[in-house]
Amino acid sequence: MPEILSDLTTVAVLASATMVPITLASVGEIVSERAGVVNIGLEGIMLLSAWASVVAFLIGGAGYLEAYMVGGLLGLLLGLLHGAISVYLKGDQIVTGIGLNIFAAGFTVLGTYALWGTFSNSPSFQPMPGIAVVAGVKVSPLVPLSIAAGVAAWLFLYRTVTGLRLRACGEDPRSAEAMGVNVGLYQLAAAGFAGLMAGIAGAYLSVDYQGVFAKNMTAGRGFIALANVAFSGWNPLVAVAGGYLFGLFQAAAISLNIALQEEAAASLINATPYLATLVVVVLVARRGFRAPRWLGRPFVKE
Repeated sequence: MPEILSDLTTVAVLASATMVPITLASVGEIVSERAGVVNIGLEGIMLLSAWASVVAFLIGGAGYLEAYMVGGLLGLLLGLLHGAISVYLKGDQIVTGIGLNIFAAGFTVLGTYALWGTFSNSPSFQPMPGIAVVAGVKVSPLVPLSIAAGVAAWLFLYRTVTGLRLRACGEDPRSAEAMGVNVGLYQLAAAGFAGLMAGIAGAYLSVDYQGVFAKNMTAGRGFIALANVAFSGWNPLVAVAGGYLFGLFQAAAISLNIALQEEAAASLINATPYLATLVVVVLVARRGFRAPRWLGRPFVKE
């Protein structure tokens, strides 16, 4: 019994580590979608930011904090680019997001080869130290910060006038404009915030969680974050709980792989978090959560 409890504790703590990138990306995307801008390019932003953070750390001589800043800044710029194309150029938001994902997948592989002579990964390094070690698992400072981000986003959206105006942009931008709200500016800022959070999530994966950049290391976490947005009903507080739930699926898969050590079972076990994501999305669809009414639609002034 003590051994079982120890294993469960390890999985629970590991889930707090695996939840961070999903939670951060989800919270940022909720704010963006509440303003009416959807970005399915979270995966690409996370991947590019993870790569850029490692480049800054290994080649630029940056410290951990500076590497995080590089990842976050790149994410912010990519989010603003997506927002500008979507809001001011009236581009298709889905197509722009897909373009980000495709570009990131190719660029990071070529960039890795150009810098380190391999298509697979960068040299490994010591990950950023944690604030504690519980059950043999490092606890990153980003764990409490990601939870705090969800709380702060909820307070902003539902307890401030600015948050109310932002939500109005995603529900009825014509009415918001009639009330004097600069809809385009709010949507651009929200898209930038989503990019910033995805960038920090990507930097966490490479600099903090793994201590290396590896090809396609985001492994679908951006899409899981999008599923978590729907699962949460576009509520940042619920998204924190959802992030931990999806993180728990990933932590369980990691623990099972270590315990079984069988290559034949590895593929099936690794697929567990994604199968669980599909199940959750189906259940959410049955519950009938309503997305912001103007989500994904360009606003054209009359």
